[in-house]
Amino acid sequence: MTLRNKAVIVGVGESDIGRLPHMTGLGLNAQAARRALADAGLKHTDVDGLLTAYSFTEPYFMLGSVLAEYLGISPKYGGSLVVGGASPTAMLHHAAQAVSTGAAEVVLVCAGENRATGMSRDDAVSALSAVGHPYFEAPYGIGIPSLYAMVATAYMERYGTKREEMAAVSVTFRDNALKHPNAQMKTPLTLDEVIASKPISDPLCMYDCCLISDAGGAFVVTTPERAKDLPGREVYLAGIGEAHTHEHLTSAPSLTEFGAEISGRTAYGMAGLGPEDMDLAMLYDCFSIVPIIEMEELGLAPRGEGGARFAEGQARIGGRLPVNTHGGMLSHAHAGAVGGLMAIVEAVRQLRGEAGERQTQGASAALVHGEGGVMSSHCTAILTAEAR
Repeated sequence: MTLRNKAVIVGVGESDIGRLPHMTGLGLNAQAARRALADAGLKHTDVDGLLTAYSFTEPYFMLGSVLAEYLGISPKYGGSLVVGGASPTAMLHHAAQAVSTGAAEVVLVCAGENRATGMSRDDAVSALSAVGHPYFEAPYGIGIPSLYAMVATAYMERYGTKREEMAAVSVTFRDNALKHPNAQMKTPLTLDEVIASKPISDPLCMYDCCLISDAGGAFVVTTPERAKDLPGREVYLAGIGEAHTHEHLTSAPSLTEFGAEISGRTAYGMAGLGPEDMDLAMLYDCFSIVPIIEMEELGLAPRGEGGARFAEGQARIGGRLPVNTHGGMLSHAHAGAVGGLMAIVEAVRQLRGEAGERQTQGASAALVHGEGGVMSSHCTAILTAEAR
């Protein structure tokens, strides 16, 4: 079943961001939800669907039900979806299916947690070790940065991606974040600073790795018909696709070929659009190598040329194809699943023309890509300013 033009995003919101010891994970979700509903011109009592992801700081068994309880709503459609960083885009997929089939009329999608102040460094390392296979990876002490470093090394060897090009990703997104009033990082960053920063797992250094934040984000999905009664400007879901190739890296079919190509092909086909039609892209950027791989798998650059697009400034605001105009997870915010959700928030603001000095002029189509695990789960969405 095609979902083209059957669902729209009518409201977006993000919480305060940074180190917020006075805020709980549920509180961050609530703050973002309240702002998204206000943006949509809706009340919490209008919500009959609720989707959320997961939380390491508040690991409730039924997080979706707990959040509904916390927000004071009783949805007839809801749950928690866990496919890592791809969860927010996948939740958009589920929300669109819900409203298009009548399972719900107004679906609120939330994610976020107080990961910067709500857990210690040791707790974070312990929680994130769950990504490694319990028999074949975790016993050897490998962590998420090392798993992505393996991917980076293999990709650099096969396609010629340069270390300086990866550093250019971090610099580009930092420059973009400086134009966002709510971004966590507020100081400029240079190529030399990225390359000279603390080594984490060769070839990745500290500034090649995403932030740790307290943050929450939310968006509201409904039908185009319901949106007619609302004051704001809706953004259409034109196409969406998923691909789940593995969970653990030891089971990955390849260290250089992943599922973004598959999910992207599905999304483009549903939307009736191609890579050449995209005005901007929001690419998952947990590590600096990842948006380069995604750009190439999604057809936004030829294989082996994605890094050069960043190094040449083509991904900057005002460039040939702006990427992560809010600063991404490397410079805007990252707290579990909310990192990917902020990409949807930014894409909606861009397509509405509400991004201020970050604005991509004439933006009418945006690609959002979420990735979870270690290049494991992929979901690509294409959003448009008008129905096509």
